[in-house]
This record gives sequence, structure tokens and C-alpha cells, in this order.
Amino acid sequence: MNIAPDGLEFEKVHVWRGDRHVLQGVSEHVRPRELLHISGPNGTGKTTLLRVLSGLLRPEQGSVRWLGQSIMTFRTEYQASLAYASHEPALKSDLTALENLHFAVGLKRRIAAGELHAALDRTGVGACADLPARVLSAGQRRRVALARVLAMSATVWLLDEPYTNLDASGADLVSGLLQAHVQGGGLALVVAHHELLLPCSIRRLELHS
Repeated sequence: MNIAPDGLEFEKVHVWRGDRHVLQGVSEHVRPRELLHISGPNGTGKTTLLRVLSGLLRPEQGSVRWLGQSIMTFRTEYQASLAYASHEPALKSDLTALENLHFAVGLKRRIAAGELHAALDRTGVGACADLPARVLSAGQRRRVALARVLAMSATVWLLDEPYTNLDASGADLVSGLLQAHVQGGGLALVVAHHELLLPCSIRRLELHS
């Protein structure tokens, strides 16, 4: 009996930075309803791995497959299924929170203003919708970036330190969003320095130098 390939798989991924071998044959297979917690000391390639998995960086060796197909040859379909949030919120400072969402999500799909407002409300920054990003606090910018992830309606979440600059309520928000996403059939790969304690299926990948 043949089983159809599922999820996101990366196999024997190698990345060099000059003479430094950052990722050394890293492999994992993350399936729907699973969360992969990526941890390790600074400089071990956690962000680099997410950039590889997002398609922003080509590994020197190894492969990344989504639903059994290379993300390089299956790029359009994969990107439509992906929401990637880097360590920095990556908001355009002169655009409002709502405009930032409209610009980023609009590159992938048509979305109504009501959906964008709903995403901002869900992450607790609905009142900031019409404020330029430059006047928002670090925590508010992080929440706007999380709203952007929600508004993408993506199956795959790649989140790089999503808890950064958040207070206790913000941290609970992130955990709740991750739990709902995974239990709803999505999958997530999360870089975080602290232990993730969520009532969903969590697997661990610790990188070493």
C-alpha cells in the first residue's frame, strides 16, 4: 500500500558561511498537526534553517520537500501554503498596521479589510490598525507580525523567535495561536530559546555547533 507524502521534509541539509559549516546534514519530517521546536545555542544555524525552509536560501547540499515535491520546483504552490515570520517583525515603518497586513497578505491572495481587522483584533492590536508601525512598541509590532501570519491562512508556519518582546499575556497569545493552528491541521516550525509547553504534538530538534 502506497502512502501519499505529507508535510514538510528536509533531508541532509548542509549550509556553509565562508569556511564555517553552519548546518551539517540536518534532517526532519514534520507532518500536519505537529510542531517542531528548533533550539540550540546562538550561531548554530536556527535562523539559517528557517530561511532554507522558506525558500529564501538554497542549501549547498540536501533537499526540502513539501507534499513530496521539491520546494524549488513546486515553488508557487508551496509559497501559497507558507507563512514565514522572521526574528524581526519586518514592518514598513511609514505604513499603518493595517496597510502592512494588506501589502504583505495581498501578495499572496485577495483579502477583505474585515479579515485583516479580525487578525489584528485576535492578536490584541486592533486599536493600532490605523497607526504607523514606527510609533508602535516592540511588543505591538510583534503582535502585528503575528496578525500577518494569521491573515495568510497558511498551512505551514515558520516562526523565528515569536515570543521576543512580548509580555506574559503576549506569550500566552503566541502559545494559544500555535496550539489552535496545529490542532486545526496545520504544522509549525518554531525557533525558541525557552521550552515550549503546549497541549499539542511537539517534537524537538536541537542544533549544535
